[in-house]
Amino acid sequence: MKGLITYFTITLCIITAFSCSQIKKAKTKNSEKPNVIIILTDDQGYGDVSFNGSTEISTPHIDRIAYEGVKFNNGYVTYAVCGPSRMGLITGRYQDRFGGSRNPLWAPNDINQGLPLSEETMADVLGKEGYKSIAIGKWHLGAHNDLRPLNRGFDEFYGFLTGGHKYFPEEWTLSDISQVKSQFDAYRTKLLRNNTRVEEQEYLTDALSREAVDFIDRNSQKPFFMYLAYNAPHAPLQATEKYLNRFKNVSDIKRRTYLAMVSAVDDGVGQILSKLEDKGIDDNTMIFFLSDNGGAIKNASYNGELSGWKGSLFEGGIHVPFALRWPKMIQKGVEYNPMISSLDIMATAVAFSEAKPTNNLDGVNIVPFIRGDVKGVPHEALFWRKFDDKDYAVRQGELKYLSIKDRKTNVRTTSYFDLQNDLSEKNNLSDLEEKQKESLIRKYKKWEGDMMMPKYLGLLQNSEYTSLNPNRFVTEVY
Repeated sequence: MKGLITYFTITLCIITAFSCSQIKKAKTKNSEKPNVIIILTDDQGYGDVSFNGSTEISTPHIDRIAYEGVKFNNGYVTYAVCGPSRMGLITGRYQDRFGGSRNPLWAPNDINQGLPLSEETMADVLGKEGYKSIAIGKWHLGAHNDLRPLNRGFDEFYGFLTGGHKYFPEEWTLSDISQVKSQFDAYRTKLLRNNTRVEEQEYLTDALSREAVDFIDRNSQKPFFMYLAYNAPHAPLQATEKYLNRFKNVSDIKRRTYLAMVSAVDDGVGQILSKLEDKGIDDNTMIFFLSDNGGAIKNASYNGELSGWKGSLFEGGIHVPFALRWPKMIQKGVEYNPMISSLDIMATAVAFSEAKPTNNLDGVNIVPFIRGDVKGVPHEALFWRKFDDKDYAVRQGELKYLSIKDRKTNVRTTSYFDLQNDLSEKNNLSDLEEKQKESLIRKYKKWEGDMMMPKYLGLLQNSEYTSLNPNRFVTEVY
């Protein structure tokens, strides 16, 4: 009997220990911090993904993010051109709040030409919780040494610093920035790996995708943050025969090349999704996909039913293709209609990483809203301002107020739109009740009162800046 009791005691201890081990293991697994990936395209039209209804281009891998997660029907960025939009995204704060209202110039001697050092990036904040991070592709947040990715929280960088770049390696003829003598010369610089110039052989989009896959491969055992900023399909329009051959039926060469460039991005997204699955980490990786602004009229993009283009505060400039995949937390096949913002990406990421930003964020954690755990909507209102043009817009619910000046006639117009029934902004609600008009204007004025003037001259002031800074392009070799 004593032996039997001992046997049962030992067995019970083993079972208990095993159970505790499994509970601990499950708890650890459930409390793992999610990996965070942002896939950002450049000047991609709202209608140029098949998850938004395109029949001209198939984007099956990008579509997986939307169909295996959530498609945002009202996803916005904070500005209608590259630089300011990226500042809002990477900080989770309206760029106007810290003077980032203009497109930064190539000015490597000027520490004010880019994202102010007062602002934390997502890499800064997630790094506090042990995240390994990489910035890949287009930076455009400052060329000064102190503004570069490795000094803004990122552990690794592979890409280029300026607002655009040539796509074919044979055109990268400048070995260092001392050879840059004009704003757009920087499009021809060799790529940087961290702070070292490299000899790259691949088509640019393919090279960026390769680096993204490699980073995942090397960092799958710990939480990581990847900011993958493709410059496609931003001009210049350049694609390889591999991708051009997919669109032989498109006669317009600009449109054909543009579609080929988007297709190259889609291939890269497919490689990233496959690598996440191979490593067994796709379930707990949140992947955001969006464009930095709407499609540009000069690059043959298509904004679907939206009016306006890149640079405009009409929907076509700020309303972008936007999706999120995170199987662990979000069921597949969700369509989310309330408006969300690129500001929300950082707020969502830091909420689940339990990181603590120093600055107050303008974005919100959108996952509880998507899941239905929290009632209401993420944002009562969203705001946009083009400081130099004095154009502005506010959207509250389905109502949008837009004040813009026609550059040709110099006449300012104000419009009110019901975006639920008029997403194309064709019908100005001239008979809208005065109370509703006043409410929208009052909200914008209150928001504007918290913003500041731009801290630097931007791309629109390129000539003025150069005249004021004659040594703008006199730099060391690096």
